[in-house]
Amino acid sequence: MGDRIDLHVHSTASDGSFTPTELVRMAKDLGLRAMAISDHDTIGGVAEGLTAGEKIGLEVVPGVELSTDLRGKTVHMLGYFFDPQHKGFHEKLAWAQRQREERNLKMVARFNELGIDMTLAEVEAEAGGDVIGRPHFAQVLIKKGVVKEIQEVFDIYLGRQGKAYIPKFRFTPSESVGIIREAGGLPILAHPGLYDWSPLQIDEAVGDLCDLGLVGLEVMYTDHTPAMVQIFSDIARRRGLAPTGGSDFHGKNVPNVFLGTGKGDLAVPYQWLSDLKQKLVR
Repeated sequence: MGDRIDLHVHSTASDGSFTPTELVRMAKDLGLRAMAISDHDTIGGVAEGLTAGEKIGLEVVPGVELSTDLRGKTVHMLGYFFDPQHKGFHEKLAWAQRQREERNLKMVARFNELGIDMTLAEVEAEAGGDVIGRPHFAQVLIKKGVVKEIQEVFDIYLGRQGKAYIPKFRFTPSESVGIIREAGGLPILAHPGLYDWSPLQIDEAVGDLCDLGLVGLEVMYTDHTPAMVQIFSDIARRRGLAPTGGSDFHGKNVPNVFLGTGKGDLAVPYQWLSDLKQKLVR
């Protein structure tokens, strides 16, 4: 596994269950050569991850995953190699965080309307001071005995068709690509196989994003089939995009998805990271 990487990993800074330092240690123990910490709408775990990487001897890529509204769907835009100190980038993410906080209040109110006693303080305690995500709501419900396991929470309450689901804030495509590029980073369309689009629709959406400055496509992903990987590889090559890949590891919050290997057969090569760096140079 010495030449493998994982460019899609979540920490406790958003909705993962391991700290950035713990993730770096795990990746090192697994023999990964590089890893990107790419939390949802926050770079709160990047500095810790970079520091841990320097100490432990693992290449850590600064990353982020932004929620984006594209063609009527919520799609995710990954950003790599941005300047973590960029003022405008911080301001945009802080604004997105305020929208997330408003959503959290609405979700607490929705649970109370459903007859489930819950306070925002309880959810904040589960998050431990980091960005609150749906897994933190799930942990509150499990502790209260409302449900037994996290998947049940999402099936009944927090999935897109759930009783307590509230849509979250989403950047426009031009905003998500723009703020990453303005901070010196590289925007990548995440997991195109999850959007229920045909290959033609994906290609058209990618074309729209290329016009805005997209530089890469997440070709390898935990839930991408071999056929999908081939299709997305072809799209990336034809569009001049860098292929990337990652597990979307969330730790205990998403069972059966493992760091570096996804569901067991993910193998993202280090060469892809080298190719991505060439995009950064150009």
